[in-house]
Amino acid sequence: MIQDTRVILHNIRSTHNVGSIFRTADAAGVSHIYISGYTPTPIDKFGRKQKDIAKTALGAEDSVHWEYIENLTKYIAHLKKDGYTIVAVEQSKKSVDYKTVVLRDKSVVIVGNEVLGMSPTLLKQCDVVAEIPMRGKKESLNVSVAFGIALFRMLGI
Repeated sequence: MIQDTRVILHNIRSTHNVGSIFRTADAAGVSHIYISGYTPTPIDKFGRKQKDIAKTALGAEDSVHWEYIENLTKYIAHLKKDGYTIVAVEQSKKSVDYKTVVLRDKSVVIVGNEVLGMSPTLLKQCDVVAEIPMRGKKESLNVSVAFGIALFRMLGI
C-alpha cells in the first residue's frame, strides 16, 4: 500500500507559516492539505493568489492538493471512518514524544494556532498527540518549524 499522508491546518494566522507548511509538505510527499477555521488559503475569496503564501511556498501551493473544510469536526470523523489515523502536533497532558510516533499508511497530521494551539475538543478527536520536547527557556517552536521537524521524523525521512 502506498503511504497516504495528509495535513490539516486549523486556525493558522500567518500566511508565511501557511506557505512554509505547503513547501515542507510537498518536500515530504504529502498528498492533501485541508485548511480550516481562519487559516488563509492560497487563493483568496476573489480567486486571486495570496502573494505571501506563494512567496514562501515557492509553487507548492500548486503541487499539493488543498481544500477548505467548513466543518472540521465532521470532516475528521469522516477521515477516521475512512481509516485515517489523526496525529496532532501539540503540547498536552496526553502527549507522547514525537520521536515515538510513526506515520503509517493513512495518516493525517494536524497543526493549530501559533499562540493558542488546538482546542481540547479538537484534541479529543485525535488518535495521538505528539509533542516536541523543549530544552531551552522557550516553551514552543514556530508552527511551521514544529510541523517540519515532527513530519520528517514521524515519516522516517
